Amino acid sequence: MVTTAVIPISTSAATTQIVAEDYWAQKGAVKLYLYRKRLADGANAGAGPKPVLFLVHGSSFSGRGGFDLQVPGSANYSFMDEFARYGFDVWTMDHENYGRSSKTESNSNIRSGVEDLKAALPIVEHVTGQKKVMFYGQSSGSIRLGVFAMEEPERVDRIVLDAFTHTGEGAPEIMKRRANIANLTASNFRPTSQASFDAIFSRDDPSTVDPAVPKALGDYELKLTNRTPNGTYVDMAIHMPMVDPKRLQCSVCMTRAEHDGNATDAELLDFFSQLPNKDKQFCEIKGVAHVAVLGINRHRIWHAMHAFFTMPPQRTA
Repeated sequence: MVTTAVIPISTSAATTQIVAEDYWAQKGAVKLYLYRKRLADGANAGAGPKPVLFLVHGSSFSGRGGFDLQVPGSANYSFMDEFARYGFDVWTMDHENYGRSSKTESNSNIRSGVEDLKAALPIVEHVTGQKKVMFYGQSSGSIRLGVFAMEEPERVDRIVLDAFTHTGEGAPEIMKRRANIANLTASNFRPTSQASFDAIFSRDDPSTVDPAVPKALGDYELKLTNRTPNGTYVDMAIHMPMVDPKRLQCSVCMTRAEHDGNATDAELLDFFSQLPNKDKQFCEIKGVAHVAVLGINRHRIWHAMHAFFTMPPQRTA
């Protein structure tokens, strides 16, 4: 089933029509929600097929919730709208036990998320005709993405690994999770409340985020669920590393926030040094924290990603 809405998005130059559509994928008995936004077909007519960009969410909120967030009284928080205006065909999904996707008793670990992506990408290919697409992964979403890229390289063009964890060794947040591993493994879920969303954004540097953002995110997510699966937290605490940099054949950009307790500079630079494709970038961004794409300075990470995704092809003599 496909549901379509046309949304007018105001810009300084004009009002641009952005089309929003819902799709569904199936992973066994699990229904997975996919969400798509792009400029209406009349915009940029003749420019050819829009490049597909697929966004992979992290541990604590859904794809649509985090990547298409509408913050009352504040403009331009939607990652999807921003990249739709750039000319991308932007997709995301809610992983199992997140957002609008099926609620099960699984802890929705990294492996589960990789299988979600394997179920979703054939839908994207069927709709767009594009098998090989660009990806962005945030936090544990970047780990899901890294494993997916190792296992299905034929579907992966350029990828951004944002707020990535390689080993987690010495990273404050990962050390905290290791110390709490008994509680994380005692239940497949943790309760979610508005305080949970406030804590995400106050953890590293609260000055980097507008307080209206966690409130808007909580308002959206808590209508859909009051629990969050623990699987990715467990993996990040005791099962790292899960991504072998030597097996990533695609072009990679690693974006690193100035304030982020999920990794250390040393582990990320070590990972980066082992990437075999020399079309790669490491971008450390001042003024942002762990969830950079929802920060006050989100425009800075958007700029870095847009530059990477639109890198001109290499010329030959």
